[in-house]
Amino acid sequence: MNLPTPQDLRERRIDLELTQSTLAERAGVSQPLIARIEGGDVDPRLSTLRRIVEALDEAEGGIVRAEDLMNTDVIHVGPDDAIREAVKEMDEAAYSQLPVLQNGIPVGSISQGDLVGLDAEARDEPVVEHMAESFPTVSGDATVDEISNLLQHYKAVMVTDTGETVGIITEADVAARLS
Repeated sequence: MNLPTPQDLRERRIDLELTQSTLAERAGVSQPLIARIEGGDVDPRLSTLRRIVEALDEAEGGIVRAEDLMNTDVIHVGPDDAIREAVKEMDEAAYSQLPVLQNGIPVGSISQGDLVGLDAEARDEPVVEHMAESFPTVSGDATVDEISNLLQHYKAVMVTDTGETVGIITEADVAARLS
């Protein structure tokens, strides 16, 4: 990992026509700290350096966030819905999995794999009896890198705002945006 030097940060800020104050505000740090870092007077913590670099990336248009990727029309089922309803929703939407939401809050997930081998009687059972863990959640400002890391382990990522679901992201959404 190559960390930018104080000179790199200063040059990049100037190239983007940002003042120290503007960069400080975007990074959530003070203007004097930006001046001291650029002057080489202080070594910032890695978390501070990351916020500064992210602010510069964002100013450059280089950061893609969850709110840029997410689908706001979240097709879902509730925990008390019958399995047949989940099957119908997946078939109509051509999805292999759905989030399970209760009052807008993610409480689980259900996939075609969870339903393999269920007999006709089981189709009347509630989703809660067959659902798996909920997909992970992120805020709208999560970066595409953070989302991609989660998608290596999960089929989808839920985007929430104060606990309530506002969107969903799958690998297809990330691939479509980055291609």
